[in-house]
Amino acid sequence: MTRIIIDAEDCAMGRVASYASKQALGGNEVIVINSEKAVISGNKVATISKVKARRALNKMKPEKGPFFSRDPEKMMRRSIRGMLPNYRNGRGKEAWQRVKCYLGVPENLKKEKAEKLKTKPLLKKMTLEELEMKL
Repeated sequence: MTRIIIDAEDCAMGRVASYASKQALGGNEVIVINSEKAVISGNKVATISKVKARRALNKMKPEKGPFFSRDPEKMMRRSIRGMLPNYRNGRGKEAWQRVKCYLGVPENLKKEKAEKLKTKPLLKKMTLEELEMKL
Protein backbone atom coordinates (compact mmCIF):
# COMPACT_ATOMS: atom_id res chain seq x y z
CA MET A 1 0.00 0.00 0.00
CA THR A 2 1.52 3.28 -1.14
CA ARG A 3 0.76 6.72 0.26
CA ILE A 4 -0.21 9.25 -2.40
CA ILE A 5 -0.38 12.94 -1.51
CA ILE A 6 -2.34 15.13 -3.95
CA ASP A 7 -2.10 18.92 -3.92
CA ALA A 8 -5.54 20.24 -4.98
CA GLU A 9 -4.43 23.85 -5.39
CA ASP A 10 -5.76 25.30 -8.70
CA CYS A 11 -6.97 21.85 -9.84
CA ALA A 12 -10.54 21.06 -10.85
CA MET A 13 -12.33 19.36 -7.95
CA GLY A 14 -13.83 16.64 -10.17
CA ARG A 15 -10.47 15.70 -11.68
CA VAL A 16 -8.87 15.46 -8.26
CA ALA A 17 -11.80 13.38 -7.00
CA SER A 18 -11.71 10.94 -9.91
CA TYR A 19 -7.93 10.48 -9.63
CA ALA A 20 -8.13 10.03 -5.85
CA SER A 21 -10.95 7.49 -6.10
CA LYS A 22 -9.07 5.42 -8.69
CA GLN A 23 -5.96 5.39 -6.52
CA ALA A 24 -7.96 4.43 -3.41
CA LEU A 25 -9.66 1.60 -5.29
CA GLY A 26 -6.21 0.44 -6.36
CA GLY A 27 -5.26 -0.05 -2.71
CA ASN A 28 -3.31 3.17 -2.10
CA GLU A 29 -3.74 5.52 0.84
CA VAL A 30 -4.82 8.90 -0.61
CA ILE A 31 -4.28 12.24 1.11
CA VAL A 32 -5.61 15.44 -0.48
CA ILE A 33 -4.04 18.67 0.81
CA ASN A 34 -5.09 22.28 0.14
CA SER A 35 -8.70 21.19 -0.38
CA GLU A 36 -9.95 24.75 0.04
CA LYS A 37 -7.98 25.85 -3.04
CA ALA A 38 -9.58 23.31 -5.38
CA VAL A 39 -11.53 24.89 -8.24
CA ILE A 40 -15.08 24.42 -9.47
CA SER A 41 -15.49 25.49 -13.07
CA GLY A 42 -18.51 27.34 -14.41
CA ASN A 43 -20.59 30.37 -13.66
CA LYS A 44 -20.24 31.51 -10.03
CA VAL A 45 -23.89 32.49 -9.61
CA ALA A 46 -25.15 29.18 -10.99
CA THR A 47 -22.72 27.20 -8.80
CA ILE A 48 -23.76 29.05 -5.65
CA SER A 49 -27.47 28.64 -6.37
CA LYS A 50 -27.02 24.91 -7.07
CA VAL A 51 -25.22 24.34 -3.78
CA LYS A 52 -27.76 26.45 -1.85
CA ALA A 53 -30.62 24.41 -3.34
CA ARG A 54 -28.89 21.17 -2.37
CA ARG A 55 -28.30 22.42 1.18
CA ALA A 56 -31.99 23.45 1.44
CA LEU A 57 -32.91 19.75 1.17
CA ASN A 58 -31.34 19.24 4.59
CA LYS A 59 -33.70 21.78 6.18
CA MET A 60 -36.83 19.79 5.31
CA LYS A 61 -35.95 16.86 7.59
CA PRO A 62 -32.75 17.87 9.39
CA GLU A 63 -32.54 14.69 11.46
CA LYS A 64 -32.67 12.38 8.43
CA GLY A 65 -30.53 14.15 5.84
CA PRO A 66 -29.16 14.32 3.18
CA PHE A 67 -26.32 16.20 4.86
CA PHE A 68 -24.27 18.62 2.76
CA SER A 69 -21.41 20.31 4.57
CA ARG A 70 -20.05 23.80 4.00
CA ASP A 71 -16.48 22.81 4.84
CA PRO A 72 -14.21 22.62 1.77
CA GLU A 73 -12.41 19.45 2.91
CA LYS A 74 -15.75 17.71 3.49
CA MET A 75 -17.02 18.84 0.07
CA MET A 76 -13.91 17.35 -1.51
CA ARG A 77 -14.26 14.13 0.45
CA ARG A 78 -17.93 13.82 -0.54
CA SER A 79 -17.10 14.29 -4.23
CA ILE A 80 -14.51 11.50 -3.94
CA ARG A 81 -17.11 9.34 -2.19
CA GLY A 82 -19.50 9.88 -5.10
CA MET A 83 -16.99 8.31 -7.47
CA LEU A 84 -16.53 5.15 -5.43
CA PRO A 85 -18.69 2.10 -6.07
CA ASN A 86 -20.98 1.60 -3.06
CA TYR A 87 -19.00 3.28 -0.29
CA ARG A 88 -20.99 1.38 2.37
CA ASN A 89 -20.00 -2.18 1.48
CA GLY A 90 -17.02 -4.20 0.34
CA ARG A 91 -14.43 -2.71 -1.94
CA GLY A 92 -15.89 0.81 -1.88
CA LYS A 93 -15.93 0.90 1.91
CA GLU A 94 -12.30 -0.17 2.12
CA ALA A 95 -11.31 2.49 -0.44
CA TRP A 96 -13.37 5.17 1.37
CA GLN A 97 -11.45 4.48 4.59
CA ARG A 98 -8.14 5.11 2.79
CA VAL A 99 -9.11 8.69 1.73
CA LYS A 100 -8.26 11.75 3.82
CA CYS A 101 -8.67 15.45 2.96
CA TYR A 102 -7.11 18.43 4.74
CA LEU A 103 -7.32 22.21 4.75
CA GLY A 104 -3.86 23.52 3.98
CA VAL A 105 -0.86 21.31 4.62
CA PRO A 106 -0.64 19.45 7.96
CA GLU A 107 2.64 19.66 9.89
CA ASN A 108 3.46 15.98 9.43
CA LEU A 109 3.15 16.25 5.61
CA LYS A 110 5.11 19.48 5.00
CA LYS A 111 8.34 17.69 4.12
CA GLU A 112 6.76 15.14 1.80
CA LYS A 113 6.38 15.74 -1.93
CA ALA A 114 2.84 16.16 -3.21
CA GLU A 115 1.56 15.30 -6.69
CA LYS A 116 0.15 18.16 -8.73
CA LEU A 117 -2.38 17.14 -11.39
CA LYS A 118 -2.07 18.71 -14.82
CA THR A 119 -5.08 20.85 -15.63
CA LYS A 120 -6.05 23.34 -18.29
CA PRO A 121 -6.44 26.99 -17.29
CA LEU A 122 -10.08 27.82 -16.59
CA LEU A 123 -11.73 31.16 -17.35
CA LYS A 124 -14.82 30.81 -15.18
CA LYS A 125 -13.84 29.31 -11.86
CA MET A 126 -14.46 29.48 -8.15
CA THR A 127 -12.47 27.96 -5.30
CA LEU A 128 -14.15 25.92 -2.57
CA GLU A 129 -13.04 28.55 -0.08
CA GLU A 130 -14.93 31.27 -2.00
CA LEU A 131 -17.96 29.01 -2.23
CA GLU A 132 -17.92 28.42 1.54
CA MET A 133 -17.92 32.17 2.19
CA LYS A 134 -20.89 32.75 -0.13
CA LEU A 135 -23.09 30.14 1.60
